[in-house]
Amino acid sequence: MSEDEKPVTETPPVDAEREAKLKAAAEARAARAAAKAKAEAEAGSNITEPEQPKAPSPRQPELDAIVALLKQEVADAAVEDAYLNELNGDMPMIFVNNAHWREAARLLKEHEQLQFNYLRNVSGVDYETHIEVVYHMISLGTKREVAIKIKADREASAVYSATPVWATANWNEREIYDLLGVDFPGHPDMRRIMMPDDWVGHPLRKDYESIDSEV
Repeated sequence: MSEDEKPVTETPPVDAEREAKLKAAAEARAARAAAKAKAEAEAGSNITEPEQPKAPSPRQPELDAIVALLKQEVADAAVEDAYLNELNGDMPMIFVNNAHWREAARLLKEHEQLQFNYLRNVSGVDYETHIEVVYHMISLGTKREVAIKIKADREASAVYSATPVWATANWNEREIYDLLGVDFPGHPDMRRIMMPDDWVGHPLRKDYESIDSEV
């Protein structure tokens, strides 16, 4: 058979649509693989070292010294709790037992290692289960600060007055008496300071209900 007489073999027609689908599938697999690799790499880069323990506050010795003096000079039971207020520059916060507050107040002001001779502020808070009276004081010599918290029952709220020790407590304690109903035995002038003398109730109590609808 001559060259001219050999049968011609035709190339099968290419299925263009199928080829396009196969190509698209391969590209999709490659994209998923790349995305997975990227996610794993990012997850690896976000791994942080375990958080290190927080270093002790430089004010911890200051708090410990005040607590030690109160327990030594007043009574071991004079301090109910103590901590540093991280939200306020690690200010020492000490819960003093109400029964020992009068002695503790004099110690805080007069002891040569403390000398908290200026009472900056007195505030009161109704926690519904109890009321807290907070005395914020500072030593004008050393610029050290401390806050003393006293817990009082809601039903017969009473905290020994600090006015005989710090005269600036006078009006603050009267305001707390007026608005929260806390009595301060030993105060030289315990009467309302904002509301009329015949006012019923104490407006900053959580359960206060005014008898005047317009107030």
